[in-house]
Amino acid sequence: GQEYAKKAMSVAVYNHYKRVATGTMDEIEIEKSNMLMIGPTGSGKTYLVKTLARLLDVPLAITDATSLTEAGYIGDDIESVVSKLLAAADNDVEKAEQGIIFIDEIDKITSKSQQNAGEVSREGVQRDILPIVEGSQIKTKYGIIKTDHILFIASGAFAQSKPSDLIAELQGRFPIRVELEDLSKDDFVKILTEPNNALIKQYIAIIGTDNIKVTFTIEAIEKIAEIAYRVNHETDNIGARRLHTILEKLLEDLLFEGPDMQMGEITITEAYVEE
Repeated sequence: GQEYAKKAMSVAVYNHYKRVATGTMDEIEIEKSNMLMIGPTGSGKTYLVKTLARLLDVPLAITDATSLTEAGYIGDDIESVVSKLLAAADNDVEKAEQGIIFIDEIDKITSKSQQNAGEVSREGVQRDILPIVEGSQIKTKYGIIKTDHILFIASGAFAQSKPSDLIAELQGRFPIRVELEDLSKDDFVKILTEPNNALIKQYIAIIGTDNIKVTFTIEAIEKIAEIAYRVNHETDNIGARRLHTILEKLLEDLLFEGPDMQMGEITITEAYVEE
């Protein structure tokens, strides 16, 4: 799924690395293609960024905006995230300077977010992020890292706030907006079955270590997807993570009793899923 997001990200990243390679084009400086991903929990934001970094073979550092503090406070400030990127690049400064920093849950530090007295100023954290996203120099024990060519991607669900609740200067540093949609029932079926590490394949492999061959009927898989989709919309929407919760519950008895039962083969049917 998320075809629009994949397309928008592909274009932005392609243009970003053209900028890195050329520096200027006919004396015109190309602006950074930093991205702001907006979409519900469990819609694949982090997964898309991880996949992007793997395909490009560039180092990736992931941080949660809610864990960031202003410079001088106890905790992680944004400069420590650059050090995290350097570690992901095996302390190769040049490689780190072409990496990706992903700031998740950026919506949790908007001015509209709930904030308790005594907490670090959320606007202060936003202002600390500004120069590093724009381009600055960070001292590390392995040398100075320039952040000019590091691609910054921020993301948030923005359920209680809007992207416009970020300070204007920070909004301007993330010119590319990538909107993600809720996953559909068909998306859930694909997530369960198609990737190399699809959940169904994982459970078949795990249970297979006890010499039990497990098969899921197509109808059973569709029923799992249908239940996940329904429950998500009736309760807190946790997106694709719901599938893992449902499969763990569904296979609980088999995982617990299977090793002692020597069943050989078992088929998971739609009726069993419903029950």
